Amino acid sequence: MAKRRISAKQRRIYRRRRIVAAVLAVVAVVLCWGIVWLLVKGVGAVNYAINKDDINAISRQAAPSPKEVSGVKNCTANDLDLDLSASSATLSLGGSVKFTATIKHHGSASCLIDGSDASRVLTITSGNETIWHSDSCPANSRMLLMTGNDKDIQTLTWNANSTGEQCQQDSALPNVERGTYVAKLSLKGDDKVQSDPVSVVVQ
Repeated sequence: MAKRRISAKQRRIYRRRRIVAAVLAVVAVVLCWGIVWLLVKGVGAVNYAINKDDINAISRQAAPSPKEVSGVKNCTANDLDLDLSASSATLSLGGSVKFTATIKHHGSASCLIDGSDASRVLTITSGNETIWHSDSCPANSRMLLMTGNDKDIQTLTWNANSTGEQCQQDSALPNVERGTYVAKLSLKGDDKVQSDPVSVVVQ
C-alpha cells in the first residue's frame, strides 16, 4: 500500500496544530496549579480567622507580668523612726494645736515611704475611742526616698474636733469636750512604726 504523500503546506498546518495543543496544555496546567494554590490560601485564611481569638488568648496568657525594676524596698520599722511633738500641751475648747511630725531614717539601705497624711497618720484618741485621724479624707501620695540620716518634717493641725466615718471639712466637724487626749503618729500597714504618745489637754 502506497504511503500518502503530505504536502509541505499540510505539514505546516499539522505543526501549528501541535504547537497550539502544547500551548493549551501548558496553560491548562498553570490554571490548575493556580486554582489549587488559591484553594490552599483560602483554607489557611479561614483557619486563621477561626483560630485568631484562641491564638490571641494564648499570647495574652503567655505574656509575662511586669516586674518592679526599681530595686528600692519599702521602708519598715527597721528603717524608720516616727517622732511627734505638740506646740502646746494645753488648748482651749474650740482652739487648735499644731503637731510636728518627723520621719527619721536610720536603716543601712535606702527605702521608699509614702509621707502623705493618708499613710503617715496622726491619730487622736480618748481612752479606747478614736476621736480624729488625718487619713479620714483622701490624700495624694507623697513618695519619699529615704537614705542615710534623712528626715522629713511636716506640720499637722488638730482643731480640737471629732472626725466621723465620712470625709468632711474641718469647719463642719463638732468640737470635742474638755478632757485629756492622746496623739500618736503611725505608719499605715505597719503597726510597728509608731511614735511615742503625746498628751494634750482641752480646757
